[in-house]
Amino acid sequence: MAACALRRGLLATVTNFNKKQSHRILSVVDNSCGFEGYRPRFQCLACGLPNKIQQIRFMSSRSRPEGKVLEAVGVFEAVKQHGKYETGQLFLHSVFGYRGIVLFPWHARLYDRDVTPPVSDSKPEPPGGPHGSKEVKGKTHTYYQVLIDTRDCPHISQRSQTEAVTFLANHDDSRALYAIPGLDYVSHEDILPYNSTEQVPIQHELFERFLLFNPAKAPPFTARDTLKAWQEKNHPWLELSDVHRETTENIRVTVIPFYMGMREAQNSHVYWWRYCIRLENMGSEVVQLRERHWRIFSLSGTLETVRGRGVVGREPVLSKEQPAFQYSSHVSLQAPSGHMWGTFRIERTDGSHFDVRIPPFSLESNKDDKAPPAGYTF
Repeated sequence: MAACALRRGLLATVTNFNKKQSHRILSVVDNSCGFEGYRPRFQCLACGLPNKIQQIRFMSSRSRPEGKVLEAVGVFEAVKQHGKYETGQLFLHSVFGYRGIVLFPWHARLYDRDVTPPVSDSKPEPPGGPHGSKEVKGKTHTYYQVLIDTRDCPHISQRSQTEAVTFLANHDDSRALYAIPGLDYVSHEDILPYNSTEQVPIQHELFERFLLFNPAKAPPFTARDTLKAWQEKNHPWLELSDVHRETTENIRVTVIPFYMGMREAQNSHVYWWRYCIRLENMGSEVVQLRERHWRIFSLSGTLETVRGRGVVGREPVLSKEQPAFQYSSHVSLQAPSGHMWGTFRIERTDGSHFDVRIPPFSLESNKDDKAPPAGYTF
Protein backbone atom coordinates (compact mmCIF):
# COMPACT_ATOMS: atom_id res chain seq x y z
CA MET A 1 0.00 0.00 0.00
CA ALA A 2 2.85 2.38 0.86
CA ALA A 3 4.44 1.67 -2.52
CA CYS A 4 1.13 2.34 -4.28
CA ALA A 5 0.80 5.64 -2.41
CA LEU A 6 4.37 6.49 -3.39
CA ARG A 7 3.56 5.83 -7.04
CA ARG A 8 0.41 7.94 -6.96
CA GLY A 9 2.25 10.78 -5.23
CA LEU A 10 5.12 10.72 -7.69
CA LEU A 11 2.87 10.56 -10.73
CA ALA A 12 0.71 13.38 -9.39
CA THR A 13 3.83 15.47 -8.79
CA VAL A 14 5.09 14.68 -12.28
CA THR A 15 1.72 15.52 -13.82
CA ASN A 16 1.74 18.93 -12.17
CA PHE A 17 5.36 19.40 -13.16
CA ASN A 18 4.56 18.45 -16.74
CA LYS A 19 1.99 21.18 -17.05
CA LYS A 20 4.63 23.78 -16.24
CA GLN A 21 7.90 22.38 -17.50
CA SER A 22 9.32 19.72 -19.84
CA HIS A 23 6.81 16.84 -20.06
CA ARG A 24 9.12 14.31 -18.42
CA ILE A 25 7.69 10.84 -17.94
CA LEU A 26 8.34 8.93 -14.73
CA SER A 27 7.34 5.48 -13.62
CA VAL A 28 7.76 3.56 -10.41
CA VAL A 29 8.20 -0.19 -10.67
CA ASP A 30 7.84 -2.42 -7.61
CA ASN A 31 6.98 -6.02 -6.87
CA SER A 32 3.92 -5.27 -4.74
CA CYS A 33 2.01 -3.31 -7.35
CA GLY A 34 3.29 -4.93 -10.52
CA PHE A 35 4.70 -3.37 -13.65
CA GLU A 36 3.21 -0.10 -14.79
CA GLY A 37 1.60 -0.29 -18.25
CA TYR A 38 2.10 2.42 -20.83
CA ARG A 39 -0.48 2.25 -23.55
CA PRO A 40 -3.34 4.49 -22.39
CA ARG A 41 -1.33 7.36 -20.93
CA PHE A 42 2.12 7.32 -22.43
CA GLN A 43 1.34 6.44 -26.00
CA CYS A 44 -1.04 9.36 -26.33
CA LEU A 45 1.47 11.66 -24.70
CA ALA A 46 4.30 10.48 -26.92
CA CYS A 47 2.25 10.74 -30.10
CA GLY A 48 0.34 13.91 -29.33
CA LEU A 49 2.97 16.33 -28.09
CA PRO A 50 3.70 19.42 -30.22
CA ASN A 51 6.78 19.25 -32.42
CA LYS A 52 8.57 21.90 -30.33
CA ILE A 53 8.84 19.41 -27.47
CA GLN A 54 11.77 17.27 -28.53
CA GLN A 55 12.75 15.19 -25.50
CA ILE A 56 10.35 12.92 -23.68
CA ARG A 57 12.19 11.04 -20.94
CA PHE A 58 11.16 7.64 -19.64
CA MET A 59 12.40 6.66 -16.20
CA SER A 60 12.12 3.53 -14.10
CA SER A 61 13.26 2.58 -10.62
CA ARG A 62 15.38 0.03 -8.82
CA SER A 63 14.65 -1.40 -5.42
CA ARG A 64 17.42 -0.32 -3.06
CA PRO A 65 17.69 -0.48 0.73
CA GLU A 66 17.22 3.27 1.00
CA GLY A 67 14.02 3.15 -1.09
CA LYS A 68 12.94 3.78 -4.66
CA VAL A 69 15.40 5.56 -6.91
CA LEU A 70 14.26 6.82 -10.30
CA GLU A 71 16.76 6.31 -13.08
CA ALA A 72 16.70 7.56 -16.65
CA VAL A 73 16.22 4.77 -19.19
CA GLY A 74 16.06 6.79 -22.38
CA VAL A 75 14.30 9.40 -24.47
CA PHE A 76 11.13 8.67 -26.41
CA GLU A 77 11.25 9.06 -30.17
CA ALA A 78 8.43 9.85 -32.58
CA VAL A 79 6.16 6.89 -33.29
CA LYS A 80 6.38 5.80 -36.93
CA GLN A 81 3.03 6.09 -38.66
CA HIS A 82 4.55 4.89 -41.93
CA GLY A 83 7.49 2.63 -42.71
CA LYS A 84 9.05 0.16 -40.31
CA TYR A 85 11.47 0.14 -37.41
CA GLU A 86 15.01 -1.02 -38.07
CA THR A 87 17.10 -3.73 -36.43
CA GLY A 88 18.41 -2.39 -33.12
CA GLN A 89 15.44 -0.13 -32.35
CA LEU A 90 14.83 0.14 -28.59
CA PHE A 91 11.19 0.27 -27.53
CA LEU A 92 8.65 -0.02 -24.75
CA HIS A 93 5.73 -2.38 -25.32
CA SER A 94 2.64 -0.17 -25.27
CA VAL A 95 0.44 -2.84 -23.66
CA PHE A 96 2.72 -4.95 -21.44
CA GLY A 97 5.23 -2.22 -20.67
CA TYR A 98 8.48 -4.16 -21.02
CA ARG A 99 11.69 -2.87 -22.56
CA GLY A 100 12.85 -4.59 -25.73
CA ILE A 101 14.86 -4.33 -28.90
CA VAL A 102 13.91 -5.15 -32.50
CA LEU A 103 15.81 -7.98 -34.19
CA PHE A 104 14.07 -8.02 -37.58
CA PRO A 105 10.59 -7.47 -39.10
CA TRP A 106 8.00 -9.92 -40.40
CA HIS A 107 5.38 -9.01 -43.00
CA ALA A 108 2.18 -10.86 -42.12
CA ARG A 109 -1.32 -11.01 -43.56
CA LEU A 110 -3.84 -9.68 -41.03
CA TYR A 111 -7.36 -11.11 -41.35
CA ASP A 112 -9.53 -8.80 -39.28
CA ARG A 113 -13.12 -10.05 -38.94
CA ASP A 114 -14.16 -6.68 -37.51
CA VAL A 115 -13.70 -5.16 -40.97
CA THR A 116 -16.27 -5.92 -43.66
CA PRO A 117 -14.32 -6.64 -46.89
CA PRO A 118 -15.12 -7.00 -50.57
CA VAL A 119 -15.15 -10.57 -51.85
CA SER A 120 -11.70 -10.37 -53.46
CA ASP A 121 -8.52 -11.17 -51.51
CA SER A 122 -10.49 -12.95 -48.81
CA LYS A 123 -10.26 -16.14 -46.82
CA PRO A 124 -13.37 -18.34 -46.66
CA GLU A 125 -14.70 -19.90 -43.49
CA PRO A 126 -13.18 -23.32 -42.62
CA PRO A 127 -15.36 -26.41 -43.01
CA GLY A 128 -17.88 -26.60 -40.19
CA GLY A 129 -16.97 -23.11 -38.93
CA PRO A 130 -19.39 -21.45 -36.52
CA HIS A 131 -19.45 -17.95 -38.01
CA GLY A 132 -21.44 -18.47 -41.18
CA SER A 133 -19.94 -17.96 -44.63
CA LYS A 134 -18.25 -14.65 -43.93
CA GLU A 135 -15.09 -14.03 -45.91
CA VAL A 136 -12.27 -11.95 -44.52
CA LYS A 137 -9.91 -9.73 -46.47
CA GLY A 138 -6.24 -9.91 -45.58
CA LYS A 139 -3.99 -6.87 -45.46
CA THR A 140 -0.25 -6.61 -44.97
CA HIS A 141 0.78 -5.84 -41.40
CA THR A 142 4.24 -5.56 -39.85
CA TYR A 143 5.32 -7.51 -36.78
CA TYR A 144 8.76 -7.64 -35.22
CA GLN A 145 10.91 -10.37 -33.72
CA VAL A 146 12.20 -8.86 -30.48
CA LEU A 147 14.21 -9.58 -27.36
CA ILE A 148 12.64 -8.79 -23.96
CA ASP A 149 14.79 -7.26 -21.23
CA THR A 150 15.13 -10.01 -18.62
CA ARG A 151 14.83 -7.44 -15.82
CA ASP A 152 11.22 -6.87 -16.85
CA CYS A 153 10.18 -10.52 -17.22
CA PRO A 154 9.12 -10.99 -13.57
CA HIS A 155 6.79 -7.99 -13.85
CA ILE A 156 4.94 -9.21 -16.94
CA SER A 157 4.84 -12.97 -16.37
CA GLN A 158 1.26 -12.85 -15.05
CA ARG A 159 0.05 -11.08 -18.21
CA SER A 160 2.27 -12.46 -20.97
CA GLN A 161 4.40 -15.58 -21.23
CA THR A 162 8.10 -14.84 -21.58
CA GLU A 163 8.93 -18.34 -22.87
CA ALA A 164 6.25 -18.50 -25.55
CA VAL A 165 8.46 -19.11 -28.61
CA THR A 166 9.02 -22.85 -28.65
CA PHE A 167 10.61 -25.38 -30.99
CA LEU A 168 10.49 -29.13 -31.44
CA ALA A 169 13.50 -30.81 -29.91
CA ASN A 170 15.60 -32.67 -32.45
CA HIS A 171 15.58 -36.16 -30.94
CA ASP A 172 13.43 -39.27 -30.66
CA ASP A 173 10.82 -37.85 -28.26
CA SER A 174 8.22 -36.48 -30.69
CA ARG A 175 6.57 -34.38 -27.95
CA ALA A 176 9.70 -32.72 -26.52
CA LEU A 177 9.81 -28.94 -26.83
CA TYR A 178 12.31 -26.28 -25.89
CA ALA A 179 11.87 -22.52 -25.58
CA ILE A 180 14.05 -19.47 -26.06
CA PRO A 181 13.29 -17.24 -23.07
CA GLY A 182 12.65 -13.57 -23.72
CA LEU A 183 11.82 -13.89 -27.43
CA ASP A 184 8.58 -12.30 -28.60
CA TYR A 185 6.56 -11.03 -31.57
CA VAL A 186 5.32 -7.43 -31.40
CA SER A 187 2.89 -5.64 -33.68
CA HIS A 188 3.98 -2.33 -35.20
CA GLU A 189 1.37 -0.33 -33.28
CA ASP A 190 2.59 -1.76 -29.95
CA ILE A 191 6.07 -0.23 -30.40
CA LEU A 192 6.90 2.93 -28.42
CA PRO A 193 10.41 3.74 -29.69
CA TYR A 194 13.07 5.34 -27.53
CA ASN A 195 16.84 5.83 -27.60
CA SER A 196 19.50 5.37 -24.95
CA THR A 197 23.15 6.28 -24.50
CA GLU A 198 23.94 2.87 -22.97
CA GLN A 199 25.98 0.45 -25.06
CA VAL A 200 24.09 -2.49 -23.54
CA PRO A 201 20.64 -1.06 -22.75
CA ILE A 202 18.85 -4.46 -22.83
CA GLN A 203 19.79 -7.36 -20.60
CA HIS A 204 19.39 -10.65 -22.49
CA GLU A 205 21.83 -13.50 -23.06
CA LEU A 206 21.51 -13.10 -26.84
CA PHE A 207 21.87 -9.30 -26.96
CA GLU A 208 25.63 -9.16 -27.49
CA ARG A 209 25.63 -12.30 -29.61
CA PHE A 210 23.12 -10.80 -32.02
CA LEU A 211 23.83 -7.06 -31.94
CA LEU A 212 26.88 -4.81 -32.18
CA PHE A 213 27.07 -1.26 -30.84
CA ASN A 214 27.72 1.24 -33.65
CA PRO A 215 27.48 4.90 -32.50
CA ALA A 216 27.65 6.14 -36.10
CA LYS A 217 24.30 4.50 -36.90
CA ALA A 218 20.75 5.34 -35.85
CA PRO A 219 19.61 3.28 -34.07
CA PRO A 220 23.17 2.57 -32.84
CA PHE A 221 22.96 -1.23 -33.01
CA THR A 222 23.64 -3.38 -36.06
CA ALA A 223 23.02 -7.07 -36.69
CA ARG A 224 25.98 -9.36 -36.25
CA ASP A 225 26.54 -12.21 -38.68
CA THR A 226 25.31 -14.58 -35.97
CA LEU A 227 21.87 -12.93 -36.01
CA LYS A 228 21.66 -13.11 -39.79
CA ALA A 229 22.70 -16.78 -39.77
CA TRP A 230 20.26 -17.60 -36.96
CA GLN A 231 17.41 -15.89 -38.76
CA GLU A 232 18.13 -17.75 -42.00
CA LYS A 233 18.54 -21.13 -40.31
CA ASN A 234 15.37 -20.83 -38.21
CA HIS A 235 13.23 -18.96 -40.75
CA PRO A 236 10.69 -21.79 -41.33
CA TRP A 237 9.99 -22.15 -37.59
CA LEU A 238 10.02 -18.45 -36.71
CA GLU A 239 8.11 -17.10 -39.69
CA LEU A 240 4.91 -15.24 -38.92
CA SER A 241 2.62 -15.31 -41.95
CA ASP A 242 -1.06 -15.03 -40.90
CA VAL A 243 -2.71 -13.09 -38.07
CA HIS A 244 -6.43 -13.48 -37.25
CA ARG A 245 -8.49 -11.01 -35.20
CA GLU A 246 -12.09 -10.72 -34.03
CA THR A 247 -13.93 -8.68 -31.38
CA THR A 248 -16.99 -9.78 -29.41
CA GLU A 249 -18.60 -7.41 -26.88
CA ASN A 250 -15.41 -5.33 -26.55
CA ILE A 251 -13.15 -8.38 -26.07
CA ARG A 252 -10.70 -8.64 -28.94
CA VAL A 253 -9.02 -11.97 -29.66
CA THR A 254 -5.91 -12.14 -31.86
CA VAL A 255 -4.49 -15.49 -32.98
CA ILE A 256 -1.13 -16.16 -34.65
CA PRO A 257 -0.39 -19.77 -35.70
CA PHE A 258 3.14 -21.09 -36.32
CA TYR A 259 4.13 -24.34 -37.96
CA MET A 260 6.75 -26.21 -35.89
CA GLY A 261 7.54 -29.25 -37.98
CA MET A 262 6.78 -32.95 -38.39
CA ARG A 263 7.84 -35.92 -36.31
CA GLU A 264 7.36 -39.66 -36.75
CA ALA A 265 5.59 -41.49 -33.93
CA GLN A 266 4.40 -45.10 -33.97
CA ASN A 267 4.84 -45.41 -37.75
CA SER A 268 2.81 -42.27 -38.48
CA HIS A 269 3.57 -38.62 -39.14
CA VAL A 270 2.63 -36.08 -36.46
CA TYR A 271 2.52 -32.40 -37.47
CA TRP A 272 2.95 -29.74 -34.79
CA TRP A 273 1.88 -26.11 -34.50
CA ARG A 274 2.06 -23.52 -31.77
CA TYR A 275 -0.43 -20.69 -31.62
CA CYS A 276 -0.20 -17.40 -29.76
CA ILE A 277 -3.42 -15.83 -28.47
CA ARG A 278 -3.94 -12.36 -27.08
CA LEU A 279 -7.16 -11.33 -25.35
CA GLU A 280 -7.70 -7.61 -24.91
CA ASN A 281 -10.50 -5.77 -23.14
CA MET A 282 -11.33 -2.76 -25.31
CA GLY A 283 -14.05 -1.53 -22.93
CA SER A 284 -14.24 -0.33 -19.32
CA GLU A 285 -16.10 -3.28 -17.76
CA VAL A 286 -14.02 -5.72 -15.68
CA VAL A 287 -14.37 -9.32 -16.93
CA GLN A 288 -12.71 -12.68 -16.31
CA LEU A 289 -12.00 -15.58 -18.63
CA ARG A 290 -13.53 -18.76 -17.21
CA GLU A 291 -13.63 -21.46 -19.89
CA ARG A 292 -12.34 -22.36 -23.34
CA HIS A 293 -14.10 -24.36 -26.05
CA TRP A 294 -12.10 -25.47 -29.10
CA ARG A 295 -13.06 -27.24 -32.31
CA ILE A 296 -10.13 -28.78 -34.19
CA PHE A 297 -10.64 -30.09 -37.71
CA SER A 298 -7.95 -32.24 -39.36
CA LEU A 299 -7.52 -32.88 -43.07
CA SER A 300 -7.66 -36.58 -42.16
CA GLY A 301 -11.38 -36.05 -41.55
CA THR A 302 -11.47 -35.92 -37.75
CA LEU A 303 -13.22 -33.18 -35.75
CA GLU A 304 -12.16 -32.88 -32.12
CA THR A 305 -13.84 -30.87 -29.36
CA VAL A 306 -11.83 -29.59 -26.39
CA ARG A 307 -13.37 -27.93 -23.32
CA GLY A 308 -11.69 -26.82 -20.14
CA ARG A 309 -11.33 -24.26 -17.38
CA GLY A 310 -9.29 -21.16 -18.19
CA VAL A 311 -6.22 -21.19 -20.39
CA VAL A 312 -2.72 -22.50 -19.54
CA GLY A 313 -3.88 -23.01 -15.96
CA ARG A 314 -5.09 -19.44 -15.48
CA GLU A 315 -8.37 -17.53 -15.46
CA PRO A 316 -7.12 -13.99 -16.19
CA VAL A 317 -9.01 -10.85 -15.23
CA LEU A 318 -9.17 -8.19 -17.94
CA SER A 319 -9.65 -4.67 -16.61
CA LYS A 320 -9.07 -1.12 -17.78
CA GLU A 321 -5.81 -1.06 -15.81
CA GLN A 322 -4.60 -4.45 -17.10
CA PRO A 323 -6.58 -4.99 -20.29
CA ALA A 324 -4.60 -7.76 -21.98
CA PHE A 325 -3.48 -11.35 -21.47
CA GLN A 326 -1.28 -13.25 -23.92
CA TYR A 327 -0.32 -16.92 -24.00
CA SER A 328 0.87 -19.68 -26.32
CA SER A 329 -0.16 -23.31 -26.63
CA HIS A 330 0.34 -26.24 -29.01
CA VAL A 331 -1.66 -28.61 -31.18
CA SER A 332 -0.70 -31.70 -33.18
CA LEU A 333 -2.46 -33.45 -36.05
CA GLN A 334 -1.86 -36.63 -37.99
CA ALA A 335 -2.38 -34.66 -41.19
CA PRO A 336 -0.40 -31.82 -42.83
CA SER A 337 -3.19 -29.26 -42.41
CA GLY A 338 -6.37 -28.44 -40.54
CA HIS A 339 -8.41 -25.65 -38.94
CA MET A 340 -9.18 -24.43 -35.43
CA TRP A 341 -11.88 -22.14 -34.04
CA GLY A 342 -13.85 -21.79 -30.84
CA THR A 343 -15.03 -19.55 -28.00
CA PHE A 344 -13.96 -18.26 -24.61
CA ARG A 345 -16.55 -18.09 -21.84
CA ILE A 346 -16.24 -14.68 -20.15
CA GLU A 347 -17.78 -13.74 -16.79
CA ARG A 348 -18.90 -10.24 -15.77
CA THR A 349 -18.68 -8.90 -12.23
CA ASP A 350 -22.42 -9.51 -11.72
CA GLY A 351 -21.95 -13.24 -12.44
CA SER A 352 -23.45 -13.24 -15.94
CA HIS A 353 -21.57 -14.81 -18.84
CA PHE A 354 -21.07 -14.34 -22.57
CA ASP A 355 -19.07 -16.16 -25.24
CA VAL A 356 -16.24 -14.48 -27.13
CA ARG A 357 -15.48 -15.89 -30.55
CA ILE A 358 -12.00 -17.15 -31.39
CA PRO A 359 -11.45 -16.34 -35.07
CA PRO A 360 -11.02 -19.45 -37.23
CA PHE A 361 -7.49 -20.02 -38.47
CA SER A 362 -5.71 -22.50 -40.69
CA LEU A 363 -3.01 -24.94 -39.65
CA GLU A 364 -0.74 -25.29 -42.66
CA SER A 365 2.54 -27.21 -42.91
CA ASN A 366 5.56 -26.07 -44.86
CA LYS A 367 6.12 -27.81 -48.17
CA ASP A 368 9.87 -27.97 -47.56
CA ASP A 369 9.64 -29.82 -44.26
CA LYS A 370 13.20 -29.83 -43.03
CA ALA A 371 14.06 -30.92 -39.51
CA PRO A 372 13.51 -28.18 -36.91
CA PRO A 373 16.65 -26.73 -35.32
CA ALA A 374 18.30 -28.31 -32.30
CA GLY A 375 18.94 -25.06 -30.42
CA TYR A 376 20.38 -21.65 -31.11
CA THR A 377 23.96 -22.72 -31.82
CA PHE A 378 26.27 -20.55 -33.90
